Amino acid sequence: MTLWYEGPLAAFDTETTGVDVERDRIVSAAVVVQDAAGGRVRSTRWLVNPGIPVPRAATEVHGLTDDHLQRNGRWPSPVVEEIARQLAEHCAAGRPLVVMNAPFDLTLLDRELRRHRASSLSRYLQNVPLCVLDPRVLDKHLDRYRKGRRTLTDLCAQYEVALDGAHDAAADATAALEVVRAVGRRFAARMERLSPAELHTLQAVWHAAQARGLQAWFARNGSEEAVDPAWPLRPEVPAAAA
Repeated sequence: MTLWYEGPLAAFDTETTGVDVERDRIVSAAVVVQDAAGGRVRSTRWLVNPGIPVPRAATEVHGLTDDHLQRNGRWPSPVVEEIARQLAEHCAAGRPLVVMNAPFDLTLLDRELRRHRASSLSRYLQNVPLCVLDPRVLDKHLDRYRKGRRTLTDLCAQYEVALDGAHDAAADATAALEVVRAVGRRFAARMERLSPAELHTLQAVWHAAQARGLQAWFARNGSEEAVDPAWPLRPEVPAAAA
């Protein structure tokens, strides 16, 4: 029997105008699919004209300028629907969905759907089981005492995964997919008996515990920064609080 981390996986990633899921916008996105470990990766890419200026700090990260996006990007409304439909199709086909730091990318997509389609990600997924594998959550739980940062670049170095063209959505999605496979192999004794559906449920618990730990660390260091324990999708913020 093929182990889940050697079988079919899809992965999703975005590049954005910033890090605020309630206010920032998607400027590029990608979904990549691999039917088996070591197999060919198929990519679908989107370039988006977000309709708002792209801050210089964001352009310095992903290299996408206002001028480039205005000339080559599509309007957000059809793009976010295409992305949501494709994610739903992969879920319906039983492909686990790899999303690095899922509460960011999935929540941002949800907010874009609400903004441009008067819809939500849950509406597209209402008839299919969502099964997410988040390499950040998995790594923090399985190797919790390892010191150091856990960005995608750090995880690629830790698990010896090539990351060519960081901050390109397709490159990042592909790397996240390979990190999940590598995590599965490294911790096979703890992972192979769990199905992706079981891991999805467990990751919600693990992420909440990780959030509580980070929140306590912030409190000890005098920071008032709030850590959201929700995973893989943050609940909608009431309009008055947004």
